[in-house]
Amino acid sequence: MTTDAKTTKPIMVCAFEGWNDASQAATNVIRHLVASYESREIRHIRTDSYYDLQSARPMICHVSGQARIIWPQTTFYEITVAPGTHIYAQIAPEPNYRWIDYCRNSLRIADELDVSEIVTLGSMFADCPHTRPLPVEESALRRCESSIRGGAVKDSENREKGSNPYDGPVGIPTVLDMLAEQEGFDTNSMWVSVPQYLAGDECPQGTLQILQRLSQMLGVQLNVGTLPKQSVMWKAQADVLANCNDDLKLYIRHLEDKYDLDQQLDKLSGGTVPQGDQIAQEAEEFLSHIED
Repeated sequence: MTTDAKTTKPIMVCAFEGWNDASQAATNVIRHLVASYESREIRHIRTDSYYDLQSARPMICHVSGQARIIWPQTTFYEITVAPGTHIYAQIAPEPNYRWIDYCRNSLRIADELDVSEIVTLGSMFADCPHTRPLPVEESALRRCESSIRGGAVKDSENREKGSNPYDGPVGIPTVLDMLAEQEGFDTNSMWVSVPQYLAGDECPQGTLQILQRLSQMLGVQLNVGTLPKQSVMWKAQADVLANCNDDLKLYIRHLEDKYDLDQQLDKLSGGTVPQGDQIAQEAEEFLSHIED
């Protein structure tokens, strides 16, 4: 079932394997869309000058008895998510070299495809419990002609309120975002946090939550397939792991208490801004309830 599409021009959703892709939660969104809908490969970016093949190694596979080398590469897909509604998707290992050139190459392709908006996806390990909804941070920039001067954003307040500024190392999604803004694209960045104590497994819950945010942004009810069932199994396996390790169980309880306290404080400040004494009193009552 679909609703009115959000834009008349398609968007391009981008995800990159590696440092920006904890538990493959981000790139699995692209894989899920390609597997769930009519899709076709429409562009590639050659690997020659962007990858260190000792870190992003080629793979060998045998098809019909013939050996084939599969090189790391960037693939662009056209995906029809509803009758008359399609999006583009870019998936690749994070490049090792020449990031600016790589991003400008990607944006040239987006321009050729008449894309209106660049949406980058990412996932990161964080101190969050698997027993609660995973945190998803979204930061969007809506542009208008009057806010652009010489390829630069004049009004930084176009960023949606609630997005937290970040200072520190970045990956290719952030670089692509910033260059896309300079080139005049609307941009949107979605990042999900994944429990760091489950670093060895894929995280279908993270993939599901990004997909749901993407549905809201597109105005199209995207097919979630088996992701809800996979998420239930992921949580059940994490429960078993916690039950076998008292230290981990205590750590998860600490994360749950912190999450619940943050939610309580958000409720207290919703709509109106309460006085400091009121917040402190409510927080103390909530903490004493947890200790009991």
